[in-house]
Amino acid sequence: DLPAPSNISSWWNFGSLLGICLMIQIITGLFLAMHYTSDTMTAFSSVTHICRDVNYGWVIRYMHANGASMFFICLFLHVGRGMYYGSYTFTETWNIGVVLLFAVMATAFMGYVLPWGQMSFWGATVITNLLSAVPYIGTTLVEWIWGGFSVDKATLTRFFAFHFILPFIIAALVIVHLLFLHETG
Repeated sequence: DLPAPSNISSWWNFGSLLGICLMIQIITGLFLAMHYTSDTMTAFSSVTHICRDVNYGWVIRYMHANGASMFFICLFLHVGRGMYYGSYTFTETWNIGVVLLFAVMATAFMGYVLPWGQMSFWGATVITNLLSAVPYIGTTLVEWIWGGFSVDKATLTRFFAFHFILPFIIAALVIVHLLFLHETG
């Protein structure tokens, strides 16, 4: 017999599914980054180029976009299972998981902005402008993130850089998450 807790069920699959989703996101993201340009004048055109001119580029893009949705479905079910079974008592594992949740949400937000269409431009403006509500430093913080007084090329370049690097940081945090998890069992 498998030496496992008696309450183990299919709910425990979502951690593994998250690992698979993360690998798919990193692989498809690498291929997309080979053809994407983070310039305000050519970003949307480069996305169109990926879909029309790159061999199976449309498949890679849709795997990346829909894979993000599947990633979040698995993530919310994984967190829900952890809350239901009281996994928050494993404080180190849980706290790393909370950091992972915030990092994944930040990565997804920055990825949403990258096509640089009307809605993503609006999203970047509205969401980052929420930081202006922080007392004393809010306005300065927003201008620092934007790279100027409005969302422009500097913002897009920064978002692309962070959207590219954060999944690797997330992968490292996942390893730490697993190390803390297997410390207790």
